[in-house]
Amino acid sequence: MEIKNETLSYAQAGVDRAAADRFVGRIAMLARSTLNKKVKGAVGGYASLYELDKKRWLAASTDGVGTKLKLAFMLGEHSTVGIDLVAMSVNDLLCVGAEPLFFLDYLATGKLEPGIAERILAGIVEGCKQARCALVGGETAQMPDFYRDGEYDLGGFAVGQLAPKDALPRKDVKPGDVLLGISSSGAHSNGYSLLRKLLENEPDFEIRARELLTPTRIYAKSLGPLIAARAFKGLAHITGSGFLNVPRISSKVSYEINLPSADERPRIFDWIRDRSGLPLEELAQTFNLGIGMIAVVEPRKAGDVLKKLKRAGETAWIVGEVTRKRRGATDSEVTLRENGRSVVIS
Repeated sequence: MEIKNETLSYAQAGVDRAAADRFVGRIAMLARSTLNKKVKGAVGGYASLYELDKKRWLAASTDGVGTKLKLAFMLGEHSTVGIDLVAMSVNDLLCVGAEPLFFLDYLATGKLEPGIAERILAGIVEGCKQARCALVGGETAQMPDFYRDGEYDLGGFAVGQLAPKDALPRKDVKPGDVLLGISSSGAHSNGYSLLRKLLENEPDFEIRARELLTPTRIYAKSLGPLIAARAFKGLAHITGSGFLNVPRISSKVSYEINLPSADERPRIFDWIRDRSGLPLEELAQTFNLGIGMIAVVEPRKAGDVLKKLKRAGETAWIVGEVTRKRRGATDSEVTLRENGRSVVIS
């Protein structure tokens, strides 16, 4: 199928975001009967929160790598997807203000191939080192006839801790607060059902596929000290649903984001835009477009926090501000600007 110069959406690639959102709502309703007074945050947040005592909460998150694994199968490259696995859960822990403590993995396959499994595990170990957390255990399941030869699935589970007073997002997010964008390493682990479609009939398939296999950036080392110093009012991991993650910080306000120039962001997004033919509105609800995290900071702290992020090795920018919610705005409204053009997503 020739895709260039055509428009191919995430829905056309087989992903129904609306159905997924409805399902999450259903899960939250069903789970409600299991909750008790020690649960401080459950289904729907970046991570769930549980009170150990008055001074300590646990945070827990789980995720997978998704269909990015298909690229690993195609290329026979299994050493990086473990980093993605750790990143997707640990980055979510950071968004609630938690310090990652430990990680567990789940590997399911039809037939265990030790060489491949060891390479996967090496990636998980590297991810845990980047996240400064311990790999304390996991599970390996062999299910003949369930997975194709050479294929597998991965699940990850991360636990962290925080003091209740340090929980994010804070309640004082308000218009005028500054938005900082922290660079991604590429497409991270989202939108790959669409990206694999875009690779069909790609003349430079292996080059593009390896570029898309670049592992998700783990932000624990750079953001951890700033979280501990209470530098942030809120953090948004730009993962599934793209920039619609930003209103998860607070639905009482709106957000205006100016995307950095294309030259400052991973060039893979130029290829995605050209190959898919998608407008900015659709791209921004599927991909991170070069920004892996958005941070909300007080205006007087913005310059100092930006300097500290850069000293920690991050590429980061002041990308916008929190704004007053306009009349009739939805709870998930974000305005994005790029090259003088403005679009609203919600």
